[in-house]
Amino acid sequence: MSDNIKTREFSISDYDAALELWQRAEGLEIAEGDDREGVSHFLARNPGLSRVATDGSAIVGVALCGHDGRRGYIYHLAVDPAYRRYGLGKRLVQECLDGLRRVGIVRAIILVADYNLGGAEFWKRAGWEDIPGAVPMGIDV
Repeated sequence: MSDNIKTREFSISDYDAALELWQRAEGLEIAEGDDREGVSHFLARNPGLSRVATDGSAIVGVALCGHDGRRGYIYHLAVDPAYRRYGLGKRLVQECLDGLRRVGIVRAIILVADYNLGGAEFWKRAGWEDIPGAVPMGIDV
């Protein structure tokens, strides 16, 4: 891993590289709303919260972050496999949480696919907890 890893705000111009990274990430599902237009709306609604990590011009990590006014959410955290185990995912999450705190959010939530055992282990090591009794549900509108 390079010593020149930098992090910054996610811009819609990062979308193609982020999508490519998301598609390679095990356990990460690309779904409705994850197209360029949906991500653009998300970024506009949550300015300054989503993050990318770069090594030179290459995007090697990404996290979408936003809130609904009372709870924060982190979506699509992904780190290039060659850059894992160096704390980059933890760094991106911390920057997202710092941004949420700045806008007054005091609790954040994530969704981890039940088959994404590696992802669940990452989040548990980082101090995140299961929400007992909660069952994710959804509907297409």
